Amino acid sequence: MRADRLLSIMLLLQAHQRMTANDLAERLEVSERTIHRDMEALGMAGIPVIAERGAGGGWSLLGEYRTNLTGLNEAEIQALFLARSPRLLDDLGLGKAAEIAFTKLFAAVPSKSRHDAESASQRIYVDVTGWNRSEESVPLLPLLQEAVWQERKLKFTYDRGNDCSVERVVDPLGLVAKGSVWYLVAAIDGDIRNYRVSRMLQAELTDQAFVRPESFDLVKHWHQSNVEFKSRFPRYAVTVRVHPEAVNRLYIIGRFSRVERVDPPDEVGENGWARVSICFQFEDDACECLLGFGDQLEIIEPQELRRKIISRARSVIAFYDKRVS
Repeated sequence: MRADRLLSIMLLLQAHQRMTANDLAERLEVSERTIHRDMEALGMAGIPVIAERGAGGGWSLLGEYRTNLTGLNEAEIQALFLARSPRLLDDLGLGKAAEIAFTKLFAAVPSKSRHDAESASQRIYVDVTGWNRSEESVPLLPLLQEAVWQERKLKFTYDRGNDCSVERVVDPLGLVAKGSVWYLVAAIDGDIRNYRVSRMLQAELTDQAFVRPESFDLVKHWHQSNVEFKSRFPRYAVTVRVHPEAVNRLYIIGRFSRVERVDPPDEVGENGWARVSICFQFEDDACECLLGFGDQLEIIEPQELRRKIISRARSVIAFYDKRVS
């Protein structure tokens, strides 16, 4: 609704002091022309919005104008009470503070809207932990958080694997939780990198401050680094025929595998087997995962994987034949 959008514009300008029409349009998912019309409407309603041209310009509220129109609708209340993760907040040492904050927020919500908040928390729960992932120890996380807040350089020892560790001195820019795994995003020698917190062996704050780049956007950086990380994955494409009872198992066979397409079951006479396209990281990953399906899966392509599976199956049979005899 337009009224909600006008209120959102006022609150965004109040929170950010100045925003361009393009920033507002992207944030509210409308066109820049719509934003300009909304600004005209706000001005006609007596809201002192002003525009400044040139570099660093944009829309802002005149002087110290503030609005207290912070009413929340049903969907917004539900979103607030769903958008918390006790597990991650506990990692940051903010679990108790978050509970107190939400208690205060709940008390501030009008009584007629409290049912929406209670309904949301009792009907939807977001668990960020995976089924097969063990919990990672992150005792250094509070120290990293302090470094990020205080904008102080951080010195740490990092485990790169294969019994190799390195020392780094970085500018800590932010923390990101990917599922239940924490990463430190930091700048070093002009490059921005991601470090897995659980691999940090020791860390200490230095007395040296750093200047946080004004143009750095943590969310944009993380999304872009995810795209680049995935693009570097080796791709090993496999086509299989799968028994109807085993199709769902394909979605949980491996961390670095992905079901890309499931075609309709074969025609009558083929017992409803489905043709499935899967992408693995390596051939060995595909072999280990698919061998466990036994006679409920047939490899169509590539032929070398099919031959390798047959060879592995024969080796298993020969191994147990020796044990039985």
